[in-house]
Amino acid sequence: MSDLRLDLRDVVVSFDGLTVLNRLTFGLARGETRFIIGPNGAGKTTLLDVVTGRTRPRSGAARFEGHDLTRLQEHAIARLGIGRKFQTPTVFPSLTALQNLEIAASARRGITGALGGLTAAEQRAIGDTLDLVGLKPRADIRGGLLSHGEKQWLEIGMLAVQEPKLLLLDEPVAGMTRAERDKTGYLLERLRDADPDRTIVVVEHDMAFVRQFARTVTVLHLGSVLSEGTIDEVQGDPRVIDVYLGHGRRKVA
Repeated sequence: MSDLRLDLRDVVVSFDGLTVLNRLTFGLARGETRFIIGPNGAGKTTLLDVVTGRTRPRSGAARFEGHDLTRLQEHAIARLGIGRKFQTPTVFPSLTALQNLEIAASARRGITGALGGLTAAEQRAIGDTLDLVGLKPRADIRGGLLSHGEKQWLEIGMLAVQEPKLLLLDEPVAGMTRAERDKTGYLLERLRDADPDRTIVVVEHDMAFVRQFARTVTVLHLGSVLSEGTIDEVQGDPRVIDVYLGHGRRKVA
């Protein structure tokens, strides 16, 4: 059995005759934080769709801690401990930041459990999460009144409070100011430190952000892994330079 937490082997996804993932093989270990980059159409979001059950591969294997993801529905995959944040934040605009986290914490137990109210442990976890994402002073502000960056952090907190084993973040700094982007990077580091067993995947286009915060980077191109390694290694890979710049005369930017 593979010792990888997430293990995709030769995954093929096609839409209307167009191959989006082309025999993609990709793996993640426990506690690993991986950044995924690549040009538009490289298959980054489709990879996340396969992991979360939104898209079924035509062929290949996708396993999470030994579970066959290709045979499970989205809600069953979420119960395994996989949480996903989409590019556009989806918080409850009429509820406060605190109430958003309370709903997220209770949702972990399902509808029946949510009706019983929050446990003392869940209340402590919510307080810790407000600290983690830097929103404790904004706990009583409605979600719709938060800034774009604050909404992103709140949604990350709504996932974190559910204690996922695998956290998938799709372009978490899109539309942010430089200060917000940096704060998000430090938030990712705190998420990693708070639970060293948690695996985190970050899909991102902002290369300044990737260069600053990534440890290991996977580059996708035409639905396959093109290159993998540290940011310096992938930036120096002639194949990556060619994909991003045509006939590379400078580093990926």
